[in-house]
Amino acid sequence: MLLELDNVTVSYGRIEALHGISLTVGEGEIVALIGANGAGKSTTMRAISGLRPVGQGKIHFDGQDITKMRADLRVIRGVSQSPEGRGIFPGMTVRENLEMGAYTRRVRAEVDEDLQRAFDLFPRLKEREKQAGGTLSGGEQQMLAVGRALMSRPKLLLLDEPSMGLAPMLIQQIFDIIVEINQQGTTVLLVEQNAQQALSRAHRAYVLETGRIVKEGSGNDLLTDPAVKDAYLGVA
Repeated sequence: MLLELDNVTVSYGRIEALHGISLTVGEGEIVALIGANGAGKSTTMRAISGLRPVGQGKIHFDGQDITKMRADLRVIRGVSQSPEGRGIFPGMTVRENLEMGAYTRRVRAEVDEDLQRAFDLFPRLKEREKQAGGTLSGGEQQMLAVGRALMSRPKLLLLDEPSMGLAPMLIQQIFDIIVEINQQGTTVLLVEQNAQQALSRAHRAYVLETGRIVKEGSGNDLLTDPAVKDAYLGVA
């Protein structure tokens, strides 16, 4: 397995947000993590990327225990996150934002290659290359956040709510691009409230409720599971 969480707990002060969750992500997969607001999805992502300390349990990535590894070293190992809320640098140009994603890289020719890849995936970013990130639309900022995360050449791409606040047509486009990124060889762990879109593209998925995993299965299985349909897909 590329990523393994084994009985991981995370707390905010005295409040335990994750109550011993275990999950795996295999190389080449798209794995979705779905659940309501406050279920612990973003906390799980922050634990994996090193932005939130783990209380108990272990996180293994690519055969190495990274439970206590610094966040920047995890990026160098191959974990990259596009955070909830996008987190772009509004005063920097599109190109500068993308290059910030490559801050751990040393070979200029490879960085240029990856810039071109980002522009191929998101032609709109090429058109806006010299524009300040803060002047982009919500959809363009989301493309920029994903493009920036890809600039570190991750083995595992963490996507936290990529469709949040986007128009339906753009949501479709973002998910199509996520599939394309995966087909190009990048493993994806996806946190998403749009369960329909996430499950229809995920190889496997987990359902998180109040800090506990309550269901797991293939994307298709969960898409047709009556309890999941009732709770997350808006249909009985």
